[in-house]
Amino acid sequence: MNFPQWTQEFPCAITVCDREGVILYMNEKSCATFEKYGGAELIGQNLAGCHPEPARSKLFTLLKEQKTNAYTIEKNGVKKMIYQSPWYENGEFMGLVEFSLILPMDMPHFIRS
Repeated sequence: MNFPQWTQEFPCAITVCDREGVILYMNEKSCATFEKYGGAELIGQNLAGCHPEPARSKLFTLLKEQKTNAYTIEKNGVKKMIYQSPWYENGEFMGLVEFSLILPMDMPHFIRS
């Protein structure tokens, strides 16, 4: 599978899996983020083995129902937004992509009219 070169050095973790949850791609930031779990060696492995319950069940639900899941977390003083969404090729569901972006702790929020 080919991914645009710009994604490799993009400053958020990008992880892509197929319909079964098998990791197809991790950019540099994703490999570094998950280094203690194997980093780039996770490519080819199933995400189910990387998640405890209830996250594992949530993963299978997202794959089955082709849904988007978005939330923020804080861990070790770092706030992140996690955005998991289906990806398609010629209209056919192919799997999920996860973007993990580091957010400023005091990120402003604007309501536009």
